[in-house]
Amino acid sequence: MASETGPQRPKYQRISDDLKAAIESGQYGPGDRLPGESALARQYGVAPLTARQALKILRTEGLVETKRGAGARVLSFRPIRRHGIQRLAREQWGGGGSIWSADEERPVTIDVRVDTVAAPAHIARMLDVREGESMCARSRRFVLEERPVMLATSYLPFELVEGTAITRVDTGEGGTYARLAEIDHAPAHFREEIRCRLPTAEEADGLEMPLERPVIKLCRTAFDSEGRAVEVNEMTLDSAAYVLDYAFDA
Repeated sequence: MASETGPQRPKYQRISDDLKAAIESGQYGPGDRLPGESALARQYGVAPLTARQALKILRTEGLVETKRGAGARVLSFRPIRRHGIQRLAREQWGGGGSIWSADEERPVTIDVRVDTVAAPAHIARMLDVREGESMCARSRRFVLEERPVMLATSYLPFELVEGTAITRVDTGEGGTYARLAEIDHAPAHFREEIRCRLPTAEEADGLEMPLERPVIKLCRTAFDSEGRAVEVNEMTLDSAAYVLDYAFDA
């Protein structure tokens, strides 16, 4: 099972590579237990600490879960395939569907909090308003199969959405974008920016993930037909829980 590639790579990385290859080939399926630290140490002729480092890589990448006394098991979680373009089509939210349902049929639990906040400087710039202007901030935590997968906060000018269902926890069918359409500010254009970095302690706590695993940071701005920015949505995704899927014509 030992790999002949990358002879200069540390031993724990080569062990991790072998285990990942075994998982990808189906040798270890969802729920299967991997060899323990002692077994891996004997197999590869390394110290148990080296084997532990190899298993830690798999946990950081979201391939296994480890529990004290139970060893490492291959996760059965199927990553969410996020359809970056189709999910925002007007036919989706305009027909009363949720954006989430464009990606997933599995039921999701969404914890929602709605606040009125002062616009942070970067949000004010993107929405072209004064810093400190009142914003409706819709914060959500998405939990799928008892696993937190995304944190998101949408910012909308309070003067624009005051008195609408957008300021309530339940926005109704079609969500925020359908309610914006009702006040003649339907999104007509979107821009998304994507980057990756390690999570803050608060983000890792909210997503219940290791600090060593990167998060995907998505920032989406929605513009109405007049070109006015009407919403900024800042999202933090567990990188091990998502596949970003973009399909479009040439």
